[in-house]
Amino acid sequence: MSQKVSKWVGISGSWRVTNPKIENDVRTEVRKIISKGNGIVTGGALNVDYQATDEVLISGKLDQLKIFLPVSLDLFVNHYQKRAIEGIVTQEQAKDVIKQLKTIKKLNPNSIIENMTETIVDKDTYYRRNSEVVNASDELLAFQVNQSHGTQDTIDKAKAKGIPVKVFSYQIDVQ
Repeated sequence: MSQKVSKWVGISGSWRVTNPKIENDVRTEVRKIISKGNGIVTGGALNVDYQATDEVLISGKLDQLKIFLPVSLDLFVNHYQKRAIEGIVTQEQAKDVIKQLKTIKKLNPNSIIENMTETIVDKDTYYRRNSEVVNASDELLAFQVNQSHGTQDTIDKAKAKGIPVKVFSYQIDVQ
């Protein structure tokens, strides 16, 4: 199962809102990356991260996947459960992302990189997680919706590192 990955591609994008075009773009790009024997680096969040990770799961090539979490998996699970109770994400979204991460942890524990020093999930820990994604990547694909600040943070860090960055920009009207 373990092959040498020659290039790691960071995937960053909005977790708040998506649409079928964005999902298709993410899945298409990830399939291309995986089929070339390259790997995906992402952050374990909803929407873009989830879709990219799902595409790797479908391929069965979990040795081509790295997911950097802002905290331990247990704390991240608690965070999503809390966000669902607060109505920030749906119960279904929380359940799906938790199931995905636990499945990957079971199938290939090396794919999940937990941050065991952070104890809270907030903007700062997410932005530090973005730095980890960039540091582990040789290039970045960013799927940026409505000028998302978190995605922009990752883009800026990748440009500062001097790695190639390809930005897919989208506008979605939100009520």
